[in-house]
Amino acid sequence: MRIVVAEDLYLLRDGIVRLLEAYGHEVVATATTGPETLDAMLTQRPDITVVDVRMPPTNTDEGLTAALDARKQIQGLPVLILSQHVEQLYARELLADHAGGVGYLLKDSVFDADQFLNALERVAGGGTALDPAVVTKLLARPATVPRLAQLTERERSVLALMAEGLSNAAIANRLFLSESAISKYTTTTFDKLGIQEDGTANRRVLAVLAYLDDSQN
Repeated sequence: MRIVVAEDLYLLRDGIVRLLEAYGHEVVATATTGPETLDAMLTQRPDITVVDVRMPPTNTDEGLTAALDARKQIQGLPVLILSQHVEQLYARELLADHAGGVGYLLKDSVFDADQFLNALERVAGGGTALDPAVVTKLLARPATVPRLAQLTERERSVLALMAEGLSNAAIANRLFLSESAISKYTTTTFDKLGIQEDGTANRRVLAVLAYLDDSQN
């Protein structure tokens, strides 16, 4: 894959680059500021960009806003946020374009190369990969939201794991259930949330967004 790495800390940036190259990927550009990140994403159009949230010049949300701006200009441009911080509003906005190709991992939760690379490949392929802590923060609202209130506790558990980007088989393994049972739970969850199969959107992402949209009303 062709990859852009946007990280202002030299040692971490160099470590990510070396890891990616060791596994046969091509790092086509690196960036240390928000403006550099946006420019690299738009000019290189990489298979995926690894982006830190807080970068110069403001060290607030420069990296994340650059990623959002790039995806507005090139819809579906894959982005994997790798940060120490959960920015709830921006995580919601990343998911809101329904285009897929989004990941949000916390640096402290990435324990090995395989975990990171698997998430990278999933996002580059148009899927999602969300850290459990990000999912928890996105879903940490009272269960009085009309559509979410219709879900059973098991359906809510399946929804949270879907939001992490897990397949039905992986969810079944995590919850010690059969894959057919998980398929049933996902179907009933989609039905209760009013999400229909139309071939144009990722229903797993829309299931999370349905809750988030209700919570803003």
